[in-house]
Amino acid sequence: MRMVQAIIRPERFDTVKQALEQKGFVAMTVCEVKGRGEQKGITLEYRGKPVQIDFLPKVLIELVVKNSDVERVIATVREHGRTGKMGDGKIFVIPVEKVVRVRTDEEWTE
Repeated sequence: MRMVQAIIRPERFDTVKQALEQKGFVAMTVCEVKGRGEQKGITLEYRGKPVQIDFLPKVLIELVVKNSDVERVIATVREHGRTGKMGDGKIFVIPVEKVVRVRTDEEWTE
């Protein structure tokens, strides 16, 4: 199993979530996060003066999926999360050794 962590723009979240659900990936954890990449934030104008915004709002989506489903999840996030502009996000894939359901003590390993 693998955990896919996708960090995307907040305005793309609903589109990405719906696309993942349509492909059968409904279980996910979502967090509002802040971050910055190579652009090191943005400069906005506030009351006529430039203001540096260092960390931008993003959405972190985490899904634990079978190894065979990883590429489908990545392709879905890429297709529906991309705007073509700097700051579209990143996707990380992390190995998962075991999953345990708290309510029933069921365990999964792959």
